[in-house]
Amino acid sequence: RSVSKNLFKPKFSQLFMATTEKAPMKIDSMAGGMFTNSSPDTKRVIPTNMAGKTKFKIVYVVLESQYQSSLTKACDAINSGKEAVAVEAVGYLLEELRNPAVFEQFKADVADANIFIGSLIFVQELADKVVEVLTPNRDRLDAVLIFPSMPEVMRLNKVGSFTMANLGQSKSVIGEFMKKKKKENGSSFEEGMLKLLRTLPKVLKFLPSDKAKDARSFMMSFQYWLGGSPQNLESMLLMLAKDFVVGANVSANAIAEPVLIPDKGIWHPMAPGNSVFDTNEDYMEWYEKVHCPAAGINPKTAVTIGLILQKSHINTKDECHYVALISELEARGAKVVCIYSGGLDFSGPVEEYFYSKSKVVADSVINLTGFALVGGPASQDHPKAVAALTKLNKPYICAVP
Repeated sequence: RSVSKNLFKPKFSQLFMATTEKAPMKIDSMAGGMFTNSSPDTKRVIPTNMAGKTKFKIVYVVLESQYQSSLTKACDAINSGKEAVAVEAVGYLLEELRNPAVFEQFKADVADANIFIGSLIFVQELADKVVEVLTPNRDRLDAVLIFPSMPEVMRLNKVGSFTMANLGQSKSVIGEFMKKKKKENGSSFEEGMLKLLRTLPKVLKFLPSDKAKDARSFMMSFQYWLGGSPQNLESMLLMLAKDFVVGANVSANAIAEPVLIPDKGIWHPMAPGNSVFDTNEDYMEWYEKVHCPAAGINPKTAVTIGLILQKSHINTKDECHYVALISELEARGAKVVCIYSGGLDFSGPVEEYFYSKSKVVADSVINLTGFALVGGPASQDHPKAVAALTKLNKPYICAVP
């Protein structure tokens, strides 16, 4: 396939970057942890209008930053809204807990919090730090929500009467389900945990009615979390406040149902209604007949770049870096096929969306997830990734280390 010599020639000799947030507080590099010098102070929300409102405080720990912007917007919406509640919030990136000063601040924040939320806590030494802080505070907290993480952290879940205290033990229904699923089809530990939580309704029939009710609250919270948008997270916080925070008065009609996108698919920022495509054929029908002519791309001669994306960045609207790369590639005359998954095994979406009628449609592939093709921080399935990439047999690069 012929390619113009100027197709990937840079148009500009310099790159200009725009900042959208204040520069984070500088932290001593010797104490700032291995991978970050950010500060939780940039993720703190303090309500200013408390007239007639009951305040509750949330503290959250996440692996990556995409949820922070979405949660901040959710808290701002609650604080400026009509409901008789206000929320104080502070967020920590998992790696920030390596900093001794930040860890002490984390302890202080959890000590007077109402709700704790954690997600993707899969680094053992940092999981131990979270357990150290949460354990003495768990009974006092109104709710503890731990989404896919190490088992010792997930055991701290507390949503009403529902817990995961027996997770991993021999007589635990949830533990047995996890053992069955976590290595199914070669998936990573994190993928197994995601499968567990997505299919938790199957084990509700084994729980007493009161625990089943609170388990549904946990699952609803997880659905909101998977949705990830500010609107989803606003409803999640309002639901938790209404059901578990003493004195919080929230009207039922203020809590919307979760709005979710499919767990995997082909996404494009210019697709009508931000829709997701289920097949490569459906995507190309729109892309080549509608988008390419509008973007000045010749679909017959253009190379096709496959992009592997994280669903959480799309959910939380933290996709500007995706949009920027897509726009740049298309401005240089290339077509793109942007696939994503809600799990951490991207070999399936690669097989499903980078092929059409057994023919590879991507000329090269860029992984923008920050993870391996199969697996996450806790473990990777290298043989499965090698098999998928060998079959694809196209240039492949991980652009986000």
